[in-house]
Amino acid sequence: MRRWFGFICLVLIATAAPVGAQERLKAVASFSILGDFVRNVGGTSVSVTTLVGPDSDAHVYSPTPSDAKKLADARLIFINGLGFEGWLPRLVKSANSKAAIVTATSGIAPLKLGSAADPHAWQSLANAKVYVGNIRDALVTADPASAQAFRGNAEAYLVKLDALDREVREAIAGIPEGRRKLITNHDAFGYFATAYGLEFIAPVGVSTEAEPSARDIAAIITQIKRAKIPAVFLENVSDPRLIRRISAETGAKVGGTLYSDSLTGEKGDAPTYIDMVRHNIKALTSALAN
Repeated sequence: MRRWFGFICLVLIATAAPVGAQERLKAVASFSILGDFVRNVGGTSVSVTTLVGPDSDAHVYSPTPSDAKKLADARLIFINGLGFEGWLPRLVKSANSKAAIVTATSGIAPLKLGSAADPHAWQSLANAKVYVGNIRDALVTADPASAQAFRGNAEAYLVKLDALDREVREAIAGIPEGRRKLITNHDAFGYFATAYGLEFIAPVGVSTEAEPSARDIAAIITQIKRAKIPAVFLENVSDPRLIRRISAETGAKVGGTLYSDSLTGEKGDAPTYIDMVRHNIKALTSALAN
């Protein structure tokens, strides 16, 4: 009798275990910044994997076989769009993935650099809020049972982004108007510049794949000297040699490293999007305000 009682208890425990222990929705984000957005909105209900990890450059990324496995297992694939992940369509096809693809920049009017769309829309806090809204809606559609949690997470994160936007505006206000110009490696800060009234000049175009010509570099050196641009900045995903050369030839100081297309690891300066923006604005104000 005791054996039967024990057996029945085990059966009841086994059948009851799935209740309240729903498997988390599997999502893939194309790169680290987007992955951070998805984690903030998804919370404990979503398992998020990124393809292009911390301190890696999505412009020149080469997918691996393990990436195809990640896509094959996912319910949702979050991408930036605007031409940022040129390598992704072939990867999705090779993975034979049935996951829904969510373009996080949907609804954002892109800036143009020549004939190309500038994909770095996350650099504006207003645009970051659009990303969050698109992510929230996609997660609610994929997992209606967790809709309340997704909406609550998104609302809490949007409050943080609003506060961060105010921080950035207050910091920029402390930079004299004549000193709101700087040099970076590639055109990753166009949306930031438009939103907050800075001028970023870059020897490389919208993608880090581009190579500046000797004429381009000479023109920028002349411009720095003529406009008395006070600082040049490195980027965590770009070769620093070009910026250091420009600094040496112009006397403009190296103002530090800006994070443009990638977060850092947990022990770095920018493990989250909010950390990234705070780090960048601190570096900018430290170099330009005085």
